Amino acid sequence: MSKKISRRDFLDGVAKGVGAAAIALSPLAHLSFAITKEGEMPELNVPYNYYPPAEMGLRGNVPSSIKTAHRLMRGDEPFDLPKKEAISETYDLIVVGAGISGLAAAYFYHQKHPNNRILILDNSDDFGGHCARNEFTTSKGMMMTYAGSESLQSPRSIFSPVATDFMKELTVDIDTLEQAFDVNLYPDMGLSKAVYFDKKNWGENKIVAGDPGFEVADDIPRNKLNGRTYAEFIGDFPMNDADKKALIELFEERTDYLSDLSTEEKLEYLDSTSYEAFLRDKVKLSDTAIKFFTQQTTEFQGVGIDATPCVDARLCALPGFEAMKLPPMDEESEAELNDPYVFHFPDGNASIARLVVRKLIPEVAPGSDMNDIVLAKFDYSKLDVEGSKTRLRLNATAIHAENNDDQTADLVYSLNDSLYRVRAKNIVMANYNNMIPYMVPSMPKAQRDALSENIRVPFVYAKVALKNWQVFKELGIHKLYAPTAPFCLTKLDYPVSIGGYEHSDMPDEPIILHMVHVPVLPGSGETAREQSIEGRKKVIRLDFIDFEEMIREQLDNMFGQYGFDHEEMITGITVNRWGHGYSYCVNTLFDDEEEAEKIIETAR
Repeated sequence: MSKKISRRDFLDGVAKGVGAAAIALSPLAHLSFAITKEGEMPELNVPYNYYPPAEMGLRGNVPSSIKTAHRLMRGDEPFDLPKKEAISETYDLIVVGAGISGLAAAYFYHQKHPNNRILILDNSDDFGGHCARNEFTTSKGMMMTYAGSESLQSPRSIFSPVATDFMKELTVDIDTLEQAFDVNLYPDMGLSKAVYFDKKNWGENKIVAGDPGFEVADDIPRNKLNGRTYAEFIGDFPMNDADKKALIELFEERTDYLSDLSTEEKLEYLDSTSYEAFLRDKVKLSDTAIKFFTQQTTEFQGVGIDATPCVDARLCALPGFEAMKLPPMDEESEAELNDPYVFHFPDGNASIARLVVRKLIPEVAPGSDMNDIVLAKFDYSKLDVEGSKTRLRLNATAIHAENNDDQTADLVYSLNDSLYRVRAKNIVMANYNNMIPYMVPSMPKAQRDALSENIRVPFVYAKVALKNWQVFKELGIHKLYAPTAPFCLTKLDYPVSIGGYEHSDMPDEPIILHMVHVPVLPGSGETAREQSIEGRKKVIRLDFIDFEEMIREQLDNMFGQYGFDHEEMITGITVNRWGHGYSYCVNTLFDDEEEAEKIIETAR
């Protein structure tokens, strides 16, 4: 663990080991600002080499993008808002937030009012929100991956007519996306899913390959899992024979653990009981056997099994419910569990965001469809140009919004520590819901309280550029679940080739590794919301070097014994820290579903 990739390596955009020579500063350092008087427009010059996707190091919710919002939330340093008459710009529509919802709002408005002027503001240094893109320079050339929002979930099954038409207007063809995903690549190499047991919690560092189970949102066909029998697979777990036997029975035997209950009573039990309690009280597993499931739900649900109700554990394809003769799940849950999870661009849903931005601001990039968007080089200097019908202003944090008597509304935003007041006929708040009460003080208390209930789940998507993936081929694995290690999931990137972009298909080629950390608090007894709040505090305190150490240590513990040298193999790391990730979903352990619907309606 002696060698680190320094902050300079990341900020300069240098992928060590491949001789990349281009030097670029961090996104904010590219920008030049001029001091303006109250009521004047900000003077912002964006140079040609401002290109956030190529930045490495710490990305996502970085200090520069959240400091102003946190100051607003704390309330300990009130802002001196510009006077009402100090209007720097006027627009027909202002959209707060350049994530996919904000971009979509601007797009739909533009479709109806093509000659009207739109301003989109975002606090980040890139557009797309969670739909962001990471790029690495490797010996194979530029490789891309997703920084957050991953894929289109069940577009054929559960997309609304509006969403379906939106995809068509963006030229996104679902059949083409499906064909671009090589579902046979890893299976045909004999690779399987595996479990990593860490020495701290299991007494040894051990990888057990051949997991025969399928998952929610699974991209591998169920007839190509390359799994062993559960007896063989679990037989290699580092636990005693009694615990192995109990786990094998849970997975292989069809036992109705709630046989004394009626169907209605079973459903009530599943809603009100955590999966951890079910395993302990009904299946009678030991603490050690239960520990195997600790993080099975974190990547999909955002909480561990202690805060996951059985109804959601069933959605996650966890064992124990097959013999209960339960009614089918709702349509969306069935689709998430059974539809192939293969509708994926190489940069995830960043391509969707890029398609929308190019529709709104055609000068930003050449091309016209979903294929050429993948390799289209975006000119960020064209996002916010005077005279454009649509302007997208990055690094701008909205802090105050108010209605006027003349059917207009004002918005105050912060850019480079200066405040600007803008006016529009319409303002759409497409930012984090729980920030809106701080930004709109005139909002009714009931609505403010309802919006504050949307506590988002924090998570970290770490992206690691590897010189090659020989160790995965030698071990016969493509994906690892870790019950107790910091990163619950480690996997080779999705094998998608489209629009001239080619995914690595040989183990001796570079590849991007995807690692997921969700700061859950198992055994804390806290609610899902409380765990998200405390987990967010944990990850926000961590700097890039802290994450780098976590990544290197876990990869070294996983693969070091098989000849993997992290100092030699890792050529770049990008850590996408999302303090505010998944939007809160109703959790039947802690929420009343009818009351939750009322809260959602009030929040609107």
